[in-house]
Amino acid sequence: MVERRLLGIDLGIASAHTAVVLRGDGTEVCRRRCHPIVESFGELERAALEGAPPGTQIEIVIEPTGPAWLPVAVFFGRRHPVFRVSSQKAADLRRFLHRHAKSNSIDATTLARLPLVDPGSLHPVELPGRDRASLDRRVRACDRLTRQASEHKVRLKDLVRQLLPMTPLSGDLGKSDLAVLERWADPNALLKAGKARLVAVIAKASHGQQGADRAEEWLASARASVDLYGGDGAVAFADLAAEVATEIRLLRGIEAELDSHAAVRERAYRRVDPEELARSLPGIAEVVGPVLVAAMARPGRFARGEQFKSFTGLVARASETGESERKGQPMSKAGPSLLRTMLLRAADTARTQDPQLARIYFVQMVERGANHIKALCVVAAHLAERAWVVMARGTPYVVRDTDGGPVSKAEAKAIIAEHWTVPEDVRRRRRNKKVGKVPHQVLMGHAQSRARRAATRRPSPPESSPFAAAASTTQGGGA
Repeated sequence: MVERRLLGIDLGIASAHTAVVLRGDGTEVCRRRCHPIVESFGELERAALEGAPPGTQIEIVIEPTGPAWLPVAVFFGRRHPVFRVSSQKAADLRRFLHRHAKSNSIDATTLARLPLVDPGSLHPVELPGRDRASLDRRVRACDRLTRQASEHKVRLKDLVRQLLPMTPLSGDLGKSDLAVLERWADPNALLKAGKARLVAVIAKASHGQQGADRAEEWLASARASVDLYGGDGAVAFADLAAEVATEIRLLRGIEAELDSHAAVRERAYRRVDPEELARSLPGIAEVVGPVLVAAMARPGRFARGEQFKSFTGLVARASETGESERKGQPMSKAGPSLLRTMLLRAADTARTQDPQLARIYFVQMVERGANHIKALCVVAAHLAERAWVVMARGTPYVVRDTDGGPVSKAEAKAIIAEHWTVPEDVRRRRRNKKVGKVPHQVLMGHAQSRARRAATRRPSPPESSPFAAAASTTQGGGA
């Protein structure tokens, strides 16, 4: 009989790792502290295999603790299976085994016992190849830089609202807006610059798309600000303008870095998905395609499309007991949040391009009473399942009508417009959060439910009983 050796490692980020080795029957072999270097890992491997038959493999279980899991997976993954489990699952088991204690050794022991307690939940770590690893890092870098750029834009708008309460920034920040704010964020300086200089800067930055009208909007906002504040010292125009200039410089630096990473991301994506299968899906284009391929990695690691759909976290939680099942449960939100966000954005476009997805959205909105976001989540879940099929089969996506026949883009849009467009009055009702008059049938249903609960409730004790006296004394104790 093959002997099992189970190695649980509680990873430390700024400290040493704590490792516990168990046999297949749960007895302890040894425990060690190790560091992410070859000598330390090699000593741990020798200690774990001491006394075991030749050819024994160690089952290593770790949590995804920051970046500390990667050296362990790379070193041990060359010879032994490495499993990475969620922190929530490990915490639940630790709370069951040691409810009132927590330590590094307990955490490591808990991880080592996971293959014995719940072996079906363990999936080996699959490290990506060179191209996939490059794509994954560039996708993450682009996402982080995009979020940072958004934060700077929000900050810019907040600062401008202090300088110009009647701000002309009603939509996205354009290049002409940044050009004006970089030079004349101070309302006094903006008025002093004059309309002619303002028009010239705006026209140059927008390549002639904007001009005198936009300049007049800026000047009107500056005049209103000067009139409102009246030179009050509480409003530090010069200092606010300097902060605006700093935010613009930071924003431009981030955008330059983002462009650089996006270019490398595109090259890595084309190496991993040379036929651009992911981008053949409706709603998935320049940004979502690389994110989808990087998150899915090797499609074969998911046995079915339903598994990948569950991986995205776009499926509802299950709650069943006896013969009843609770509907309308919230999403599990498991898996990468970036993938889930991108699939939701793609779903909003896909429902306007694919009749089958448009029908799903229509049914959710019109027949099942879902709001826009909930209906999009359902569409995104179906889109994720279709994405796995496309990548697993290696064939491009084909847009089809609701009968299954392939259609062109123009035919698809015509079918959607004719059959699967949600009426505007339905959208208004789904957006309305106000509580209106409750229908008579609903009120009657509530009354019947209360009557059934009252009929099955235990009768109250008589007033003369000691329980009733105690209850009345408790209720009136403060008198």
